[in-house]
Amino acid sequence: MMMKNPMPELREQCRALIAKAFRACISKGALPDAPLPDFGVEIPADPSHGDLASNAAMAGAKVFRLPPRTIAAALQGELQLEGSSFSSVEIAGAGFLNFWVGRRWFSQCIGDVLAAGADYGRTDTGKGQRVIVEYVSANPTGPMHIGNARGGAVGDSLASALQWAGFDVTREYYVNDAGNQIEKFGVSLEARYLQLFQEGVEMPEGCYMGEDIIAHAKGFAAVHGDRYVGADADERKKALVEYALPLNIAGIERDLARYRIHYDNWFKESSLYTGGEAWAMVEALKERGCTYEQDGAVWFKGSEYGADKDFVLVRANGLLTYVVPDIAYHYNKLVTRGFDRAVNVLGADHHGYVPRLKSALLALGVDAGKLDTVLIQMVRLVREGEVVKLSKRSGKAITLTTLLDDVPVDAARFHFNLREPNSQFDFDLDLAVEQSSQNPVYYVQYAHARICSIDEKAGEAGFDHGEASLAELDLLAEPEETALIRQLARFPEEVAQSAKGYDPARVTRFCIELATLFHKFYNSHKVISEDAGLSKARIALCHAVRTVLANGLALLKIDAPAKM
Repeated sequence: MMMKNPMPELREQCRALIAKAFRACISKGALPDAPLPDFGVEIPADPSHGDLASNAAMAGAKVFRLPPRTIAAALQGELQLEGSSFSSVEIAGAGFLNFWVGRRWFSQCIGDVLAAGADYGRTDTGKGQRVIVEYVSANPTGPMHIGNARGGAVGDSLASALQWAGFDVTREYYVNDAGNQIEKFGVSLEARYLQLFQEGVEMPEGCYMGEDIIAHAKGFAAVHGDRYVGADADERKKALVEYALPLNIAGIERDLARYRIHYDNWFKESSLYTGGEAWAMVEALKERGCTYEQDGAVWFKGSEYGADKDFVLVRANGLLTYVVPDIAYHYNKLVTRGFDRAVNVLGADHHGYVPRLKSALLALGVDAGKLDTVLIQMVRLVREGEVVKLSKRSGKAITLTTLLDDVPVDAARFHFNLREPNSQFDFDLDLAVEQSSQNPVYYVQYAHARICSIDEKAGEAGFDHGEASLAELDLLAEPEETALIRQLARFPEEVAQSAKGYDPARVTRFCIELATLFHKFYNSHKVISEDAGLSKARIALCHAVRTVLANGLALLKIDAPAKM
């Protein structure tokens, strides 16, 4: 059973009422016979302007050649609100129509939340479309850095939002186990291994300098001793990579699991070479007349397909460039495996790379519009007001694992989702562990725990959160109560918009707003009182808030504790 999405349904009802009023005005001669204007229905920023507001009169001014307030008055006279969710409509300003919702709609919203329970917020927005979300995909040559930590939290929460919005989602990690970075990985391991047995071995320029490389070399030596010191260099590097790379990949999988990230697929870049898909892309582009040769290299005519310039596919030495397996990988997603949409969560440094990838897909006859990219801006770590310096090459970077040693997973995932993915922000390490209302994740979790306590006390007093009638729920007319219910009604649409706009921070912000409204309500009104009917209604309202907070946190894979 698909759950309700109250706010879009309410807007559509309002739109239908206005359209019917327009037709009635035209039929009675109050407005000239003309096509109905394209008008909007929105939630006002200021609740004093109504629950919904429409610019229908202003939109109709040009069509009907009448002042907006004249049109608004005519519409107001024909708006048939009886039997609808609306109790009244007023004209404001230049001719806005402000609609107020009746109490019964608010009461039914609470009932909808309680009836749906853990499924409240799910919609069929995606209509079951198959979407593959790729995120993190860090090079397996070393530990994951702080950018991967943010990309992981954003990508995983986005995948959840898409699932909640009715998409068929596959989570995938692309393992870069081929190409230049693996060659550099082998060279780095080789140098560290030889240093264990020979003096004067220098680290080649540009190598990986982290402590993990030294640890791998020692581990390899513990297994094989000096057996590979006198071996052929290629054989030695191959053996070192075959030893260390699986350990790194297993470590990444383990660390991400600690971060509550689990993938449906781990797709290896090397399979595109062994399966012939990478070279098949070059041949396909050649056959389509999309390439040319210059200085012994094979070039793609990228500038003819939307890229900023042409680029090399096959170097003069006969080796493929890094972009070819990426083209093959995305062709595999959208054509071979037939996903309706592919979403990549990438670092902001990929902004120039994406158009090149899309240009190649377009040349191959693939709808490049099916590939969407979420670019993640870098985040600065701050401790005691000072920026924490990062230096991956020096081996002193703050990695995902070291971050999680200092910051709880709940706080890390929540804080990384506080801002839109394309925004830069400072991650305050001190705030993330602070147990106060200043820490947003603590603030939200505390609201949930507070309601759990209310539920417990209500049970002791003989109340059940599901026993309030609609008539009793109609008693919830205080401004703080109405604001809370409005917020509850917004949740399914916030999830759907989060999925549509690839912005899971909408859910995080929603949870903070809901917690804020709840704390305001709690500080203003007594939940359990001598009035049994009102008590039952407020207990039901609190439990509905608890349900939505738990659902929002569950989407973000953050715990909703019963006690703090």
